[in-house]
Amino acid sequence: MSGEPSWRERRREVVQAQADALARKQAAETERAKVLVAEFVAAMTAAGVAPGPLRARAAEGAVRYQTGLRGWYVRRNRAMAVGEDGAFYLLDVPRSTRSRLLGVRIAPSDPPLQAGVGARDGESMPLERLLRQRLEAGTDF
Repeated sequence: MSGEPSWRERRREVVQAQADALARKQAAETERAKVLVAEFVAAMTAAGVAPGPLRARAAEGAVRYQTGLRGWYVRRNRAMAVGEDGAFYLLDVPRSTRSRLLGVRIAPSDPPLQAGVGARDGESMPLERLLRQRLEAGTDF
């Protein structure tokens, strides 16, 4: 046998190279989105729009839970928010009696450059546009 890699080894290398390229692309997009979120927090603060308490939602928003977080909702349905800490939060959680009594802890999420991907038609939009619309709404949101 010659020293050439087998078809299976070559295929594995190609798949790994593709996975590495995708991971690099996603990391770059996340970093760009984090910059947009940080700029949004600075702009909201400069505009004098005070952060408010953020509540998580269950069952299409019919039930709300305390989170202990403060920030700004960026979707009118209150499913996404930016915290005063500069973190991005997805606020949908499973329904829970325990959470109703004690509240929930929401971990920050990596912000997407395209918000709402996979949602119903018309709900997906670039994060930059979503944040700009929220900033323009000011306290009337």
